[in-house]
Amino acid sequence: MSQTTPGSSRPVEDIHWLSLIAALAAVTTVGIAIGLGVPLLSFIMERRGVSSTLIGLNSTVAGLASMVAASFTTRLAHKFGVAQVMVAAVVLAAAPALGFYFVENFWLWFPLRIVFQSGITILFVLSEFWINATAPSHRRGLVFGIYGTVLSLGFAAGPLLFSLLGSEGILPFAVGAGIILLGAIPIIIARNESPDIDEMPEMHFLRYVYMVPMATAAVFVFGAVEYGGLSLFPVYGTRVGFSESQAALLLTIMGVGNLIFQIPLGLLSDRMKDRRKLLVALTVIGFAGALCLPALSTNWYALAAILLLWGGIISGLYTIGLSHLGSRLHGPELAAANAAFVFCYALGTVAGPQVIGASMDVFGNHGFAWSIAGFFGLYIVLSLVRLVYKPKQG
Repeated sequence: MSQTTPGSSRPVEDIHWLSLIAALAAVTTVGIAIGLGVPLLSFIMERRGVSSTLIGLNSTVAGLASMVAASFTTRLAHKFGVAQVMVAAVVLAAAPALGFYFVENFWLWFPLRIVFQSGITILFVLSEFWINATAPSHRRGLVFGIYGTVLSLGFAAGPLLFSLLGSEGILPFAVGAGIILLGAIPIIIARNESPDIDEMPEMHFLRYVYMVPMATAAVFVFGAVEYGGLSLFPVYGTRVGFSESQAALLLTIMGVGNLIFQIPLGLLSDRMKDRRKLLVALTVIGFAGALCLPALSTNWYALAAILLLWGGIISGLYTIGLSHLGSRLHGPELAAANAAFVFCYALGTVAGPQVIGASMDVFGNHGFAWSIAGFFGLYIVLSLVRLVYKPKQG
C-alpha cells in the first residue's frame, strides 16, 4: 500500500508544511507543558511534605495512564477524526494542568495526573501518526529529525519557564494550561489536511509491537534509558563526587546533544535502504558509552563528552524508530502501530527508573552504568536475531 496525500490517491512526494506545523505545534506545547509541569508538581509535593515514595508513585501512575490511553487512541480517531480528537485531547490536558492549583488534596492529584497524561498521550500518538502518514518516504528521516529537534526545544523550554515563574501562586499553572491550549490553533487551521482512519486495523494494537519489533524495542530502550537516566543521574553524579550544579550541567549537555544530532541522523537515515541497521549502530554506541561510564566517572570533561554523544544517540532511537515504523506500515495499521510505539515508550519510562534504581542499590554507584548497558545489550541481541531470521524489510 503506497502512501497518499490526505484526501487524494496521489502519493506523497513533498513535505506538507501545514500538516507538519500543526503536528509539531501539538507536541511542542506538550513538551513545554511536561518540562514545566513535572518539576513544578514534584517541587510542590516535596514542599508539602509528601514522601519521595509517594512522589515517585504519582509519576509512575502517569506512565501507566499513557499505556492505557495509547490502547484506545486509534479507535477514538477512527470514530471522531484525527484533528477532532487532538483538539479534545488539548482540552483534556489543559484542564487538569490548571486544576492542580485548585486541588490541594494530594490523593486527588492521582486522577488529575491520569487525565493530564491521557490527553498528552493521545496528542503524541496522533501527531506522530499525522507526521508519518503525510511525510514523503524519501524525506521521512529529515521530517522526524525536525520533529525531534522541536520536541527537544519544548522539553528544554519547560524547565526554563519553571525557573522564571517559580512555584508560587496560580501563574505557572495558568501559563502551562494556556500553552497547551495554544496548540489547538494550528490543529484547527490544518484540520482538513489531517489523515483519515477510514477503517479499524485488523489486529489489536499490541500485535504491532511484534510486527515491527526493531522500532518498538528501540523506543522501549529509549524510554527506559532516557527517563530512568534523567531521574537517577543527579543521584549518580553527586555520589561519584560532583556537585549538584555540575551534575545538572552534565544533564544540560546531554540535552544539547539531543538537539544537535536529530536532523543529521534523520538525513543519514534517508540515505539508508534499511533503517534497522542504523538503529543497531546507535545502540552499539550507546552500549559502549555505558560501559565507559565507570572509568570516566571521575573526569567531568570526559563524562561531558560521552553524554553529549549519548544525548543524540539515545534520542535517535526514538526518531529513527518512528521513521522505520512509517516505512513499513500505512493507513489504519500505521495508526495502530504508532499507538503501540507510544505504549512501549511508556512501558520503558516505568521500567527504566525501577531497574536502574534497583541496580544502584544492589551493585552500588556503577549499577547505574551496568543497568543502562543491559538495556542496550538486550536490544543488540534482539536486533541480531531479527536481522538473521528476517534480513530483508517487508
